[in-house]
Amino acid sequence: MGLLTGLFAFLYHLPQIYKWLLKPYYITSFLLTISFVVVRKTPGLCEHLVTQREDGNSCDFDWRELEILMFLSAIVMMKNRRAITVEQHIGNLLMFSKVANCILFFRMDIRFGILYLALCLAFVMTCQPPLYMGPEYIKYFSDKTIDEELQRDSRVTWLVEFYANWSSDCQSFAPIFANLSLNYNCAGLRFGKIDIGRYEEVSKKYRVSTSPLAKQLPSVLLFQGGREVMRRPMVDSKGRAVSWTMNEENIIREFNLNELFQKSKKLNKSHGSKEEEQNGSQPQEGGEELPPDTDSVEQPKESKKDQ
Repeated sequence: MGLLTGLFAFLYHLPQIYKWLLKPYYITSFLLTISFVVVRKTPGLCEHLVTQREDGNSCDFDWRELEILMFLSAIVMMKNRRAITVEQHIGNLLMFSKVANCILFFRMDIRFGILYLALCLAFVMTCQPPLYMGPEYIKYFSDKTIDEELQRDSRVTWLVEFYANWSSDCQSFAPIFANLSLNYNCAGLRFGKIDIGRYEEVSKKYRVSTSPLAKQLPSVLLFQGGREVMRRPMVDSKGRAVSWTMNEENIIREFNLNELFQKSKKLNKSHGSKEEEQNGSQPQEGGEELPPDTDSVEQPKESKKDQ
């Protein structure tokens, strides 16, 4: 049953996966992932490789290589139990496959191992995972604009993601946060992001560590009246994030987004009706006026790369 579920999920996301594979990052990563299998099975090359098989067949896996590959499968399945997006599933598979390939190449021939390790290092230094560029209603902050925006209007509630471009968890969470902004953004409830990998002072001020050991990336903070009300994941006394699954359902439940959204809509209607009474005009059907001090009708002027 589990295999059928996985197969149906793969077929459902196949068009999206196909688009990913067309990107240079995933093409190169896929080639590095299958490199050991290709080397071991390529006719004309595999005959000259070292093997520990009793029959001397160097074009097939020996018992130790099978053991490493089975261990790799177990690690990937355990890691993917906490994965919440298809990107995380594929990312875990590609990452641990490279680690296993490095071990297998060094075991086969130290020269192959050094070459493969050099290729992996060059890949990490030159290729970056593609950033999410889909639709969203998110304001991108810088170190000079975040305080001003959070304190501009005390009636506006802000849900802000603190992230770093180099973090794979942040990259996987990006489409989730974007989808939340599409569903819940309004004049009284706004969504924002800031890359604390670039702004160290902001990281210190809001006590969000960028250290991989702290596991605080990404962090989502709720601000009301310019002050922090809550954050997820929470941080213990040692500065480490408390284990918490960063998915859409948990964000909606923990931050009460449905309730906040309804209150924000009522706030917008009340301010809109007062303004219409003052102007002596009749409200249009289905229309909602925005609070006079908010600028939600404006599109974010900063790009996704904080230009």
